Amino acid sequence: MYAPLITKPGSSLERKTGSWRTNLRPKFLQKDCIACRLCYLICPEGCISGKEKNTFISDYNYCKGCGLCAGVCPKDDIEMVPEGETK
Repeated sequence: MYAPLITKPGSSLERKTGSWRTNLRPKFLQKDCIACRLCYLICPEGCISGKEKNTFISDYNYCKGCGLCAGVCPKDDIEMVPEGETK
């Protein structure tokens, strides 16, 4: 006997999964961004948005802090910072 894990399609938007995040989160420095969109493409949660240089951001309500975006950035314009850091 198994219970369904997802009650209805598309319900992930109702669940703010960022509360599961590691103790790190991405910080978009927005200095050397070339708008290659690699961060957008690799994010497993689809929580990165932006279209032009220096406009990319992450929705921390859904970000898990995996660091893939920082790892794939060719300009090192994304760094992983401790949760709660404001600078």
